[in-house]
Amino acid sequence: QVQLVESGGGLVQPGDSLTLSCAASGFTLKYYAIGWFRQAPGKGREGVSSISLIDGATAYTDSVKGRFTISGDNVKKTVYLQMNNLKPDDTAVYYCAWRPHPPAAIMKLDASLYEYWGQGVQVTVSS
Repeated sequence: QVQLVESGGGLVQPGDSLTLSCAASGFTLKYYAIGWFRQAPGKGREGVSSISLIDGATAYTDSVKGRFTISGDNVKKTVYLQMNNLKPDDTAVYYCAWRPHPPAAIMKLDASLYEYWGQGVQVTVSS
């Protein structure tokens, strides 16, 4: 059973930075990806970024390109989401999720592809 534990959320001001972490455990697959998704109050779940831990392939949604950076440590099975220049629109509960993938797969932000999900962490950007 794959388990995901997120950490690093909090309350910050516009323009500030924050780093989220997602620690995964409970599997031995070589080819897998971890994605970050978010859900703001009254809105649907949105894919933010994803990374393959075997080859480092990444994907970002347009609204975070140039501000967020995803990275991973395959030994620790941990993924980080560095969020810079945060905006009030980034306020949401952030979830990490896990999926297996075939070799050389293109990273996608389709939530239906992900099989396991963390509990989520709150990120609030407010002055």
